[in-house]
Amino acid sequence: VQLQASGGGLVQPGGSLRLSCAASGIIFRINDMGWYRQTPGKAREWVASITSSDSTNYADSVKGRFTISRDNAKNTVCLQMSGLHPEDTAVYYCNANVVSVQNIPLDYWGQGTLVTVSS
Repeated sequence: VQLQASGGGLVQPGGSLRLSCAASGIIFRINDMGWYRQTPGKAREWVASITSSDSTNYADSVKGRFTISRDNAKNTVCLQMSGLHPEDTAVYYCNANVVSVQNIPLDYWGQGTLVTVSS
């Protein structure tokens, strides 16, 4: 199973950006999917998550500005980011808990996509 993230880039403060992540490989089912971010010298932090039934949760720092969504048919998860702050600058990683055909759940990570918020 591989997760491929895309959509990062440079955006001005107050701007918007949409991140996407697609899971590929032999997948029986995907449980929770989510986004994390990391800046140099800091631990990776959770940003948002979404269950297979579309229940969502957000970190307080992004609540009201970011929206997570998923397409179960395409095995994708997206993060729509608006009202971006310079403090949102980070490498963003997607995560998925994937259940194999042997009914074994494992966590997978995307390769990370850089988001830079700067004027």
